[in-house]
Amino acid sequence: MKIALALLAAAVAAASAPALAVHTADGWRSWWRADRAPARWAAADRTVAGQVRWRTAAPGVELGELRLSGAGEAWRVRVVLARLDPAKVRLRLVYDGDPLNRPNRWSVDDAPAEALVALNAGQFDGRGPWGWVVQDGVERRPPGPGPLAPALVVDSAGRARIVPVDSLDELRRGRGIETAFQSYPAVLLEDGVVPAPLREAGRGVSITHRDARLAVGTTRDGRILVALTRFEGLGGVLSNLPFGLTTPEMAALMGALGAGRAMLLDGGLSSQLLVREADETHTWRGLRKVPAGLVAVAR
Repeated sequence: MKIALALLAAAVAAASAPALAVHTADGWRSWWRADRAPARWAAADRTVAGQVRWRTAAPGVELGELRLSGAGEAWRVRVVLARLDPAKVRLRLVYDGDPLNRPNRWSVDDAPAEALVALNAGQFDGRGPWGWVVQDGVERRPPGPGPLAPALVVDSAGRARIVPVDSLDELRRGRGIETAFQSYPAVLLEDGVVPAPLREAGRGVSITHRDARLAVGTTRDGRILVALTRFEGLGGVLSNLPFGLTTPEMAALMGALGAGRAMLLDGGLSSQLLVREADETHTWRGLRKVPAGLVAVAR
């Protein structure tokens, strides 16, 4: 009897394990479960990546989207995707150094007219951006500590990469860093590997908290992938609510889309994105301003 009850309990737990499905032409198709989540993404998952219909918004900028279904308040989630080619666009950090101790003053509505893409950069504390900030080749803030504190780094040739925190001191001793910002706790993928704190509870990162998310990653062919989630329940009228994916689910999404390295940016009420096409500007606003933004302009 005890064995039977234990087996029943295990079956119930497995059935209720958080899972994700993607909307396809044939309906919803499951592609990820928390209790069977891969520890490493070696390549994109065709079930997910194959549902994105990319279109060119501008030279070097593609726009796409997905619809996901998950547990609880992630019942309906829209994912807005932007894919950038660093050979055709240049990334630039917008940050004014908090001169008046009023750090939260930027939103995508403040993006310059030449910006093809704009989004909030990094994560923040009460004094401004958290951790390392390099703007136009000048270090504005030193790196912050933490095992899950990577940085997005762009060199003077335009190459973009996500660098682990233990490599930042070496980068600072060199030259050629044009733009960089750090985020914490933010690692989603390291060479395709999902970090242990995102696979095991109790290691310093909540693996159950749901929120609106914003992430940036680099693909194996050198492009930059941006993913923004929005709650799509109730017809999308409450899209700015901080409902959405967990951190492990966001790692799975970035891995399934082909990112080898990825990191979270500030989500929730801060998450925001702008993408310009020739005849239309698409704007997904946040509900608060932030200290720093990242924009992409044509080379």
